[in-house]
Amino acid sequence: MKLSKLSIVVPCYNEESNIEELFNELKKVIESLTCVCEVIFVDDGSKDNTYKEIEKKSHKYDYVHGVSLSRNFGHQIALLAGLEKASGDVIITLDGDLQHPPQVIPELIEKYNKGFDIVNTRRIDDESTSFLKKKTSTLFYILINKLSDIKVEPFGADFRLMSRETVDAFLSIKEQDRFTRGLVSWIGYNQGVVEYKASPRFSGKSSYTVKKMFQLAINGITSMSSKPLRISLYLGLMFFITGLIYAVFIIYNYFAGINVEGWTSILITILILGGIQLLISSIIGEYVSRIFNETKSRPLYLVKKQTSKKIT
Repeated sequence: MKLSKLSIVVPCYNEESNIEELFNELKKVIESLTCVCEVIFVDDGSKDNTYKEIEKKSHKYDYVHGVSLSRNFGHQIALLAGLEKASGDVIITLDGDLQHPPQVIPELIEKYNKGFDIVNTRRIDDESTSFLKKKTSTLFYILINKLSDIKVEPFGADFRLMSRETVDAFLSIKEQDRFTRGLVSWIGYNQGVVEYKASPRFSGKSSYTVKKMFQLAINGITSMSSKPLRISLYLGLMFFITGLIYAVFIIYNYFAGINVEGWTSILITILILGGIQLLISSIIGEYVSRIFNETKSRPLYLVKKQTSKKIT
């Protein structure tokens, strides 16, 4: 498969201090390639001067294009916006904090040249990665692969190469709540993997807080599977059967004249059943909220402005 044009999509949020270094690394890679290249920076409603830095690069280099979203729509939507703007026959996405090393791009292209339609990456954490982050990441992939109907690459990232055909297939999916890694796995095609060593952030602080990672996990599980609802059904049946057995036990003791003091057991039973009911209601609520979001049919993002140079 001959590569004639490469699009590099970089979603950014408050990456003002990283743009210069990231672009310098990308520029080295681009200059080593023989194909036409374009770099699309998507500013996801940054509160700093990220877009101004992007504009500077756009004015200096014809192959740089900047898109500024009207507010912070989230990393997954910023990725989507960049993919919709990309015109290459091969598209590579990577984050703007230099934790996705541009030096790996030639390896992704080499894998593509061997016949892979999608080349995912698998992160190898360095010593600076915290124990908590490693364990929570491991737990996330265990959960999503157990609960999901498709396999998500463990320790994967939104650092990948996709052919034009697979990007078009991905863009044909019109879901509101998007989990990119799951959707990329869902569309199928011939997928390969390249490992890379994650680097510390070049500058700034990660916007992926524990809360956001938890939300991503919930979104990933609920968007790719209905198994949590099935588990809720099984839990309900289990406690219903347990309750019937306990009721038979109480009735038997009553007629047998056995007086059983049960304040503690009653209290524990009420607490457990109440907790289970709240848990099941919350799971159902997550799916109902997803249905609600889909029925609104709002645009996934709005573009506030973009650089004047159009890439063809």
